[in-house]
Amino acid sequence: MPAGDTVSRGILSYGAYLPYRRLDRSAIAAVAGTGGGSGTRTVASYDEDTTTMGVAAARRALAAAPDGVTPLSLWFATASPAYLDKTNATAIHAALRLDAEVGAFDVNGAVRSAVGAWRAALGSAAPALVVCSDMRTGLPGSPDESTGGDGASALLVGTAADGPLLAEEIGAASVTDEFLDRWRTPGDVRSKVWEPRFGESRYVALGAKAWDDALKSAGLVADQVDTVIVAGSHARAAASLAEKLGVGDKLADGLQATVGFTGAAHPGLLLANVLDAAAPGQVVALVVLADGADVTLLRTTETLTGADGRSASTVADQIAAGATLPYGKVLAWRGYLPVEPPRRPEPPRPSASAAGRSVDWKFGFVGSQGGDGTVHLPPAPTDVTPRPMADARGTIVTYTVDKLAYSPSPPVVFAVVDFDGGGRLPVELTEVDAADVAVGSRVEMTFRKLFTADGIHNYFWKARPVRSGRGG
Repeated sequence: MPAGDTVSRGILSYGAYLPYRRLDRSAIAAVAGTGGGSGTRTVASYDEDTTTMGVAAARRALAAAPDGVTPLSLWFATASPAYLDKTNATAIHAALRLDAEVGAFDVNGAVRSAVGAWRAALGSAAPALVVCSDMRTGLPGSPDESTGGDGASALLVGTAADGPLLAEEIGAASVTDEFLDRWRTPGDVRSKVWEPRFGESRYVALGAKAWDDALKSAGLVADQVDTVIVAGSHARAAASLAEKLGVGDKLADGLQATVGFTGAAHPGLLLANVLDAAAPGQVVALVVLADGADVTLLRTTETLTGADGRSASTVADQIAAGATLPYGKVLAWRGYLPVEPPRRPEPPRPSASAAGRSVDWKFGFVGSQGGDGTVHLPPAPTDVTPRPMADARGTIVTYTVDKLAYSPSPPVVFAVVDFDGGGRLPVELTEVDAADVAVGSRVEMTFRKLFTADGIHNYFWKARPVRSGRGG
């Protein structure tokens, strides 16, 4: 722990989320005429944004939390917020059904915001949930398009008094410097970068200083570090720093070949991947290069030998469970390739007052239960017993493929789902091809965006097929 601190602080639980779809980078050059490469990158669906992905990661972190431990604050970091002016963390707060007394705050606008949220949460007197999410964009054929990735990570942090820690913070250091390496003005869909050698020279020097300072704060030498994670949008700088530090085979997989760089979500995502396989007593260094350098040193604990704290859906499982998406569909989802929409009126602007009257149903997917045990979806006004359903699974009893209903990515597949333990609901399916839907298929719920009208995102829940590696 940092010098002078007598209370052990660290990670109580964690979760990560990777979208189901993947872009094969080799498909880019044939269409765009340039770019591409080898490997794959994750691609958020047309009905996902940084808020919905943040909910998915946060649900996994809370599902793995020690019994009775809940956050008393929520910090949300992203470089691609769904809203400006309006707090995005409040939608995550509502979807997680956190108490009104739990504060929800955005720490947005830059990749380094994730580190700021992490530091603020660790300084809290009570357990805090840090949710980081990003969608990385770039013009067709650009390096950002191929090397970026979409995803989210969540860390529930606190003290040993709150619950058993998976990993204890034993040292940290931060170095800040103002220089122009990467930037994006509000409203722009792509980032711009300065000459790479300039950023590389600054980041390597800053990273080396933060590394030395962090080791000193922990009373360690470099040889005592077992695993080194280096996260940053400047790939050359990250590689050069790792070489300068001489970490060798201690360097953790940066997931560039399978996921891509996921912006503000990446430090937590790489940490989750390391914790998925870590053993007790290991020292893990998390190095983040973004507008400076931040190093956090963690020591894993005996809690890792049990199930508590670890996510049920590992990063490796999610990588293996992905499915390839054609490049043309990626361009359409990103808005770079306008396609003919269904010839039906676009949906009207969602009602703020209507949404405000049904927050538990709309965001938390909470139905109701009558005195005879019948589950009602949506909730019946005469019922007094709420019935949370976000974690319920169900079975498709019938379905229809609608090619005329408005959708950003037609056709729309609707299914009538019978939920385990009671309740039936017609619900839209996602993460599925129409030809693969079948009566009897098992589904689970996921928080998504139905559509956007007049700048208002209409969030609700959809059903997706139950697949190995995707649950939790």
